[in-house]
Amino acid sequence: MNYPTIEKLVLALVYTARSLRRYFQAHQIEVQTNCPIKQVLLKPETSERLAKWAIELGEHDISYHPRVSIKGQALVDLLIEIPGEPQQQVTNADQQGRSAEKTNQQWTLYTDRASSKEGSGVGLILTSPTGEEVTHALRFDFCTSNNEAEYEALLFGLRLAVKMGAERVTALTDSHLAANQVSGDFEAKDKWMEKYVKAVQRITSSLKIFVIKQIPRGSNRRADALSKLASTCFGHVSKEVLVEILKERSINESQVDSLSVAQPNWMTPIMDYLQHGILPDNHAEARKMSVRAPQYAFLKGTLFRKGHTDPWLKCIDGTAGKLALKEAHAGSAGAHEGVRALTCKVLCMGLY
Repeated sequence: MNYPTIEKLVLALVYTARSLRRYFQAHQIEVQTNCPIKQVLLKPETSERLAKWAIELGEHDISYHPRVSIKGQALVDLLIEIPGEPQQQVTNADQQGRSAEKTNQQWTLYTDRASSKEGSGVGLILTSPTGEEVTHALRFDFCTSNNEAEYEALLFGLRLAVKMGAERVTALTDSHLAANQVSGDFEAKDKWMEKYVKAVQRITSSLKIFVIKQIPRGSNRRADALSKLASTCFGHVSKEVLVEILKERSINESQVDSLSVAQPNWMTPIMDYLQHGILPDNHAEARKMSVRAPQYAFLKGTLFRKGHTDPWLKCIDGTAGKLALKEAHAGSAGAHEGVRALTCKVLCMGLY
């Protein structure tokens, strides 16, 4: 409260640089302001705080420009002055438009397989309605035929689409057999093919619309290139392409996760309080719980915690936390950091 206005603005810039440190180090930052921040930081002799902040901000490439008139500011001021009822109507209309737009979203899945002396693999490309692509490559640790490999790619891609919230999926493959068996034009006589078809039908039953089409091999070159990478030199693929090794067939995986009973962990008392208002018997623990509870939110069976400057963090138990720390420390994105850097990295991943 005792800081002058110019020091408050510089302090806001310092906090922003600390929170977005990686972006400040990787890019040139343009600060638009009508206050003489640059002149104050060039001559910070009047305040020890300004001198310290000037040294801290000096490591970044920051340029200061005068702020021109912001047209959006007038719109924000107008929305604040509007009473709550019309604003709620606008919000509801916006939500209805978003829900209608979400209903019309169409996802596209490309799959292909390849085999070589070194092994066999498949590649898949999942394209979102906004044009964003998720590339993935699979390498098999078991013997498989070309048709079975096509089904493995299709099953993995469908599961990935369901996890990303897709409701309308169009699968494009160059396999004549897989496309016609799934669509029902061909009958699956082999026992393996029959199991694969049933596995695809189980996954697609949760989708609103699912269409599978056969396309020429020339139109599926990108997925074909991913499958060849997975079957040959998958160890040298860029990190932008996810390469995963399947230990067994997808139709042999036991689906028993939904039947397992969750063991009590550190999140259980918080979820009990948020869902049912149950407090611990101990008075001190109950008071502590009532103070901590506003920092958490329970949504669709998942507990989230409010971050200081970051979005909501997904809470995980000890087993999942060890896997996250292991992946961040020595996994595909690992860099073997220290304790503090490793903790910050996991928090930046959105986990708590």
